[in-house]
Amino acid sequence: MRFLKKLIVALAFAPTLVLANEGGFPLDHAPDRTEVAALQNGAKLFVNYCLNCHAASAMRYNRLRDLGLTEDQIKGNLLFAGDKVGDLMKVSLSAKDAKEWFGVAPPDLSVIARAKASEAGTGGDWIYTYLRSYYRDNSRPTGWNNAVFPNVGMPHVLWELQGEKRGAEISEVKEVKDASGKVTGFSETTATFDADGNRSEETKSLEGEHHHTGTHIKLMPVVGKQKLSALEYDTEVADLVAYLEWMAEPAQTKRKALAVWVLLFLSLFAFLAWRLNASYWKEVK
Repeated sequence: MRFLKKLIVALAFAPTLVLANEGGFPLDHAPDRTEVAALQNGAKLFVNYCLNCHAASAMRYNRLRDLGLTEDQIKGNLLFAGDKVGDLMKVSLSAKDAKEWFGVAPPDLSVIARAKASEAGTGGDWIYTYLRSYYRDNSRPTGWNNAVFPNVGMPHVLWELQGEKRGAEISEVKEVKDASGKVTGFSETTATFDADGNRSEETKSLEGEHHHTGTHIKLMPVVGKQKLSALEYDTEVADLVAYLEWMAEPAQTKRKALAVWVLLFLSLFAFLAWRLNASYWKEVK
């Protein structure tokens, strides 16, 4: 019995231990932007910056009427030439061309905000951090890399808004082993990317016996010309994330509002059942 209790405790902490071993870039919490104006702006950003390569084949343009947009506004501001209000949000880019240009076909974004959820945070947290974590890396085909998604094939499509010059510092601590495989020390390799993406590297030995192995990424501030300030850019990304979360479940607002009435309804009947049970057992006694 004592062994069984220990096993249950160990299994309970297993997910935490796995997450700690995996490490990864920490996710920022995505701001709660549920107001209609924010969702409308997010829809505009999605159409202008994402829908060129990424489809949302589970969503139709006319569903945007749920965000307070009229058909005329959808036609005038969000539709490409030849598209109709009732059409699905698809792209003309073929999967073959996409794989040739980017190495992999861009994923459909219909439910990406739900697909990226994990123990580290919600799908919105992942996307919010991802779109704010690009840095220049000239060794990559696109000239960009990402702290959340290392060696990502997608270029920084929002660079005009955030700015095109940003560096990063990546430090990796590793064990140093001899020929027999015995750990003899630790070393730290630091790769520095300047604002233009030029890479330099330095390796040094670490003193002491105990060091945490793993990789740490430090993003530098954006420098040079940029269309938006850091705060303004974060707000735009938050609006885009809010739209992606809404698109993954357009009925979520109604669902949450209905949930309150459902809980009140169940509470009422739970109270009646409790009183009926008390009355029944009173007669039995």
